[in-house]
Amino acid sequence: MSKRRRSARVEGGAAYHAKRSELLQIAGDVFKEKGFEAATLNDIAARFGTDRAAIYYYFASKDEIFQEVFQATAKKVLDENLAEATRIAGLDITAHEKLHQLIHLQVTSYEANYPYVYVYIQEDMGKVAFQSTPWAKDMVRKTRRFEQIVADIITSGMRAGEFRSDLSVPLVVRTLFGMVNWTHRWFKPGDRKYTAQQTVDTFSAIFFDGLRRSS
Repeated sequence: MSKRRRSARVEGGAAYHAKRSELLQIAGDVFKEKGFEAATLNDIAARFGTDRAAIYYYFASKDEIFQEVFQATAKKVLDENLAEATRIAGLDITAHEKLHQLIHLQVTSYEANYPYVYVYIQEDMGKVAFQSTPWAKDMVRKTRRFEQIVADIITSGMRAGEFRSDLSVPLVVRTLFGMVNWTHRWFKPGDRKYTAQQTVDTFSAIFFDGLRRSS
């Protein structure tokens, strides 16, 4: 089967690759609903409308599905978000405006890449810091760079008198990322309960009211 699978990836036509992409999307949905550990290849196969044996035509294991979908997607999203965050940090606007744009960037990026990034946050993000693979080290380095950009913006806002200066910058950063990342527990694009823009507006109102310097 492994030889057949390798041949299909190299020589397979549009139909094969379309089915493979569909399977990845379905697997992402199953992992999101059940969690990586609880989900099985049987669950994925049933949702895909086939049996477990047919899955091996596309992937060798559940781990391979996870690695390919979530790690590749997470790296792509982090690269794009880091580049955009760097651009935002260099704009000639207030620290408040920069942070608002960064909140918008994260929420809308997560929405556009649902459910892949959310499953990465839910299942794998906490483990990355303890891995020694080049991929994990790269992810940790870029995540810390993103966090440092946010910390620098908050610090500049405090110095400029936009934000209150009696708060710990690292704790403010953790609060912001905790608020945004926790949406993986309840935010589902398309369910009409909360939109990405409503989420951005609500988070911004709560966050900036807490940061606002009293007159």
